[in-house]
Amino acid sequence: MSFPKDFLWGGATAANQYEGGYNLGGKGIAIADTITGGDGINNIPRFMTLKLADGTKTKIHRGFDTEVPKGAAAYVDSNYYYPSHVATDFYHRWKEDIHLLSEMGYKAFRLSINWTRIFPNGDDLVPNEEGLQFYDDIFDECIKYGIEPIVTLNHFDCPLNLATKYDGWSSRQTVHFFIKYVETVFKRYKGKVKYWMTFNEINFLRDYAMLGITEAISNPQKLAQAIYHVLLASAKAVKLGHEVDSENKVGMMIAYMLSYPQTCNPDDVLADIEFSKDLRDFYLDVQCRGYYPSYKLKEFERQGIELEKLPGDHQDLLDGVVDYIGFSYYNSLITSSNDFGEEAGGNQMGGLKNPYLVETEWGWPIDPIGLRIALNRLWNQYQKPLMIVENGLGAKDEISEDGKIYDDYRIDYLEKHIIEMEKAINIDGVNLIGYMPWGCIDLVSAGTGEMRKRYGFVYVDMDDSGNGSLNRIPKKSFYWYKEVIKTNGEILKGK
Repeated sequence: MSFPKDFLWGGATAANQYEGGYNLGGKGIAIADTITGGDGINNIPRFMTLKLADGTKTKIHRGFDTEVPKGAAAYVDSNYYYPSHVATDFYHRWKEDIHLLSEMGYKAFRLSINWTRIFPNGDDLVPNEEGLQFYDDIFDECIKYGIEPIVTLNHFDCPLNLATKYDGWSSRQTVHFFIKYVETVFKRYKGKVKYWMTFNEINFLRDYAMLGITEAISNPQKLAQAIYHVLLASAKAVKLGHEVDSENKVGMMIAYMLSYPQTCNPDDVLADIEFSKDLRDFYLDVQCRGYYPSYKLKEFERQGIELEKLPGDHQDLLDGVVDYIGFSYYNSLITSSNDFGEEAGGNQMGGLKNPYLVETEWGWPIDPIGLRIALNRLWNQYQKPLMIVENGLGAKDEISEDGKIYDDYRIDYLEKHIIEMEKAINIDGVNLIGYMPWGCIDLVSAGTGEMRKRYGFVYVDMDDSGNGSLNRIPKKSFYWYKEVIKTNGEILKGK
């Protein structure tokens, strides 16, 4: 059991789930700040609070395919609880939290910059200095402890003003505003941040909450144009990152939804290929190869979709090929040509239940070998360095009578996945450069808006309604992961 000596052991967070301080330090409102909490176990969804074109107020379910009517605008209503507003308060506790990460021996820490903390409205003429200084201080603290910051430029946090004023990413102007933001942070943090990622789980950017565009689902032309703008913005960011600092490594980030056909029926196999092209391959192909694949162009031809482009876009996509692939992996799923079978849960996309796998309390299949399969597929297909930037077990942690949290189930989950990572490196020859388990310090669940669904090595005292001291308590997994990092994985020998 061995990992490369420079392997990046760390953990991952996102500003809208962890940072808080949603209206402090000059920060503006992001769409994420208008999404309420929910209850995943009892199937109570998160809501988005909206003002309709006629001025009436309403709320709609926040789902993977949320349709927001034309003229509607999200807003913050004082009658509701919005988890992002405080989250788990990294805004006030960043020194304490980074010290905890250093205690575990972290080599890297993945976090996101909140766009609206730098440009509160998205289209501001000048950036917010207080926001810029906030991240300066964080990066300096990481560097003090020898922790490499790995920074996501956009993690589900489109500025609300860009959604209401420009209809979000359906407008070419949003590309311009994004690149202005990107250039600002690239230049500001030159020499402090080397590893960047453009858009978090870019293959999930399909609805108003992520893209800020109305009528996205019912208007394929508009949705395709918005996704094109996101991919173009990503490529331009990669190109700019290299121009600002030749040492920069700018990667992509995708939700890798590993899928298996339900049977060896050719119809099921073909259905799995179609699923893969739509949910994974298209986004990988464009960002790793620099052009739209033929299958997507044929799909547009059938649907009568014609993308609006400008001279130079083609070259920007080619020049903006990513340096590495970052991806999330939580579970696998089953695809079928007929959808006969019991539905399973898992990271926004359910699929069918796999009888060979056990599931978490939230119905997510646990598939460590699937991680090795995903690593092999990605490496063999694209030959780019890989980084696992999200992986973990969401579970209800309880404080024992002795004041400790014994999360052996989390240790078991992570241990099995790390063992498969090592096999991918040393048996399969995969170039895996880092591992960032999700929510290394407890944060709010993105899918359900809950606190009880915990991922971290550090417990945060807060409940689903935002009540609690926010005090930090290391869990048993904290000390286990510390030994994994200290021994570079050798502690798992013989497992």
